[in-house]
Amino acid sequence: MTTGCKKGAFLLERLITLGQSGRCLRTLGGDRAGEVRLGRFLRNPRVTPSEMVTAARFRLLPRLAGRDVLLIQDTTSLRDDGNRRGVYLHPTIAVDATDGALLGLLSADVLIRDETPKEHRHKRALADKESRRWIDAIAQAEDVVAAGAASVTMIADREADLYETFALGPDGVDRLIRVRHDRLLKDGTLYEAGAILPGSPKLIVAVPAAPGRTARTACLTVRTPRVHIRRPNRSRAYEARALPASVALTVVEVREDDPPPGEAALHWRLLTSHTVASFADVQWIVGLYRRRWEIEPVFRVMKTRGFDVEAVAFEDNAPLANCACAILIAAIHIQQMLHD
Repeated sequence: MTTGCKKGAFLLERLITLGQSGRCLRTLGGDRAGEVRLGRFLRNPRVTPSEMVTAARFRLLPRLAGRDVLLIQDTTSLRDDGNRRGVYLHPTIAVDATDGALLGLLSADVLIRDETPKEHRHKRALADKESRRWIDAIAQAEDVVAAGAASVTMIADREADLYETFALGPDGVDRLIRVRHDRLLKDGTLYEAGAILPGSPKLIVAVPAAPGRTARTACLTVRTPRVHIRRPNRSRAYEARALPASVALTVVEVREDDPPPGEAALHWRLLTSHTVASFADVQWIVGLYRRRWEIEPVFRVMKTRGFDVEAVAFEDNAPLANCACAILIAAIHIQQMLHD
């Protein structure tokens, strides 16, 4: 084992052992020598988030054979000045679709925003955009397929609603993405597609309490049209030519019929590559999407209810990114122990 691996293992062990009290290097190190040791490790240019994530993925993959796996990705802020400067972390976690068990970390991307002028997003290649993080995570799902997972579904919120999300990526990986905007279809638009059939069953779901929202039981009307979304225009012709002219998907739209006074109606439009042929399939798809929130407890452990990563005292972005990835991995370990 290399010295760097030993230091990384030491850092992870101390984070898991000390929990919230281990948010500063002096405490993590145990003494001045340990503080210096960890500080040098996190500032070492040869130490990168990519290497940490690769080690975490190596531990994850043997656990996936025969499982129905959900890959849930989202972005959280590490440092944000509110004025176009900040550091953000975009992880993809693996969750068991049956019981919601947190299996581990598949990928993580650190995004650094500064004031460097950029071309308009329509003029930049996908590889030069922050949005490429959603596509990169889907590409990593190939490892999950190769590990022998029984099924693989990538789940994400509206930011991932990109044509490339559905058109690119490995075989054997389904998508379940919340719709962000209307789309052109071969015939009409996405929001116009599919009428609600008279007498169709209602979906009943429990809506948990949240800030500004009381817990309730919601009665939802469902529609599930099959659609072919058209390739959008691209300013770079070679990128457009690399994409199929259309992609066949199913919309699962659920809308609350009669929300309580003062409460916003629950309304989800979901796009999925899964086959939806029955009301039971609708219930299953909505249940899968609700698993998306399994990533939120990980973020809470990383932040004010745990390690308080936003308060880590690194001025430079590189050691902050290394520290954040170590804290992410520790937070996942802690959530796994709580589930067990």
